[in-house]
Amino acid sequence: TGYALEKEAVKSKVGEKVSLPCCHEIPSSESLRDYRVYWQKNITEVVLAYAEGKEISKSERYENRTDMDNRTLTLWISPVHILDNGSYQCVVQHLGASKNPSVVCDKTITLFVTGRTATLAVICQNGNQTFLVSADFTKPNITAEVSAGPCESTEMAVRCSSHGGFPKPTISGALNNKSVVWNDSWVSKSSLSLYNVTAKVWLSVTENASFTCSVEYNGFSKSTSLLLKKSSSCIVPTVPPASNVITASSIIIIIFLLAITLAARYLPRRGKCSSFFKKQSLTA
Repeated sequence: TGYALEKEAVKSKVGEKVSLPCCHEIPSSESLRDYRVYWQKNITEVVLAYAEGKEISKSERYENRTDMDNRTLTLWISPVHILDNGSYQCVVQHLGASKNPSVVCDKTITLFVTGRTATLAVICQNGNQTFLVSADFTKPNITAEVSAGPCESTEMAVRCSSHGGFPKPTISGALNNKSVVWNDSWVSKSSLSLYNVTAKVWLSVTENASFTCSVEYNGFSKSTSLLLKKSSSCIVPTVPPASNVITASSIIIIIFLLAITLAARYLPRRGKCSSFFKKQSLTA
């Protein structure tokens, strides 16, 4: 064939800048205008392509993240995403004087992308390699926001979150080893194709209890536990007065009002009669 078929591997972490070397360096007597260069992933996706010194194709997924050296034909990717993991191929064709392209070299590079701490499994199926990548999630963080409640229990909102992992996870919670149903949960995806997950549940705690939050992904799991303490402060309800107390109070008030009314009606009359008898006795 007249060209060499090369294979090698490169490792990189999410968010870093990685260089994928090609198999040909353009001599000083020539330029990129004399070549066609194809960088493609998994054979089917064109990452970057040049013909006669001009860029003719680029994948949208690699837009603003790739660049190629005009002399060494090295492909640069920055920042690296978790989904960039896979096999890359550099194909170089020389146009020549007749403009009929001839293949100079063909090189395959396997890019292994990891998270902060990642697990990479390679499965061989009929001679083909399948790469399963897991970027570790952070240890779940649990917070509990306590609100005032009755003395029998403590009301609290428990929140659990984890981030920076791959693939898409599931999140679960348990109170004293009994599963709880989340009132709300949501999963978001970062610009580096890593996932963040958060869930929230409202609990009524009648005694100290252990709450466990677990994040599971691709056969792996991360868990955290937190002791939820019943609060000593509570709301004491106002006890309404007993009915017999209300009745007695009402009777006393009524009697008092009657006494005032009677006094107002009879005391003045008794004063007039007394004056009359005094006058009669003086005349006699």
